[in-house]
Amino acid sequence: MATADIEHVLVVPTQLFHDIGYVQGFTHDVAKYLDRLLDPTQTSYRPRPDMEEDPSFKQLIPYVIFRHTAEDGTLRILHYARGSGGGESRLHAKWSVGIGGHISSTDAETADADPYQSGMQRELDEEIQIDTTYTMKLVGLINDDHTEVGKVHLGIVHLCDVESMAIQSNEIEIEDTSFLTLSELESNLDRFETWSQICIKALFLDS
Repeated sequence: MATADIEHVLVVPTQLFHDIGYVQGFTHDVAKYLDRLLDPTQTSYRPRPDMEEDPSFKQLIPYVIFRHTAEDGTLRILHYARGSGGGESRLHAKWSVGIGGHISSTDAETADADPYQSGMQRELDEEIQIDTTYTMKLVGLINDDHTEVGKVHLGIVHLCDVESMAIQSNEIEIEDTSFLTLSELESNLDRFETWSQICIKALFLDS
């Protein structure tokens, strides 16, 4: 592969995350971290293949969770299975509640663009079709240094409340999309990727 074809992704030094305040698992304290993590003087775009193997950097990943509240108050969360076409082979066949992916150097090419917001929107547009109104809020960060994938990624978690459950997959690596009740999430918890397990517990089961 030519160097020009290698994706360059947004990263921060892992030491910066430790300096702000190390967390294993989930934290709701977004304000403490986000401005410093997204500070252009701290971020850089580096070759993705190198970053997947270098725990001295954390790749920043928007992780959007979709929630629907029925008229009777029942909560349902969008989930899907990761297909074999996905970019992270270590997560294939796992269930997930998070839509999102890497912020690429191409997301920063427009002079007035916010690379993080542009990258998150690009990932949503690529991965799913949303045929409903929604509101989105930032709710936390995920860090999991207990897995090889987690050691090189840091999740920025957004909760998206949808008016209806009219969401479908745009990509073959997002399979079997459906909304599950909280009890269904809990009973299938071990089928989910680690980040999803952490989020489900922190946002829906332990609150």
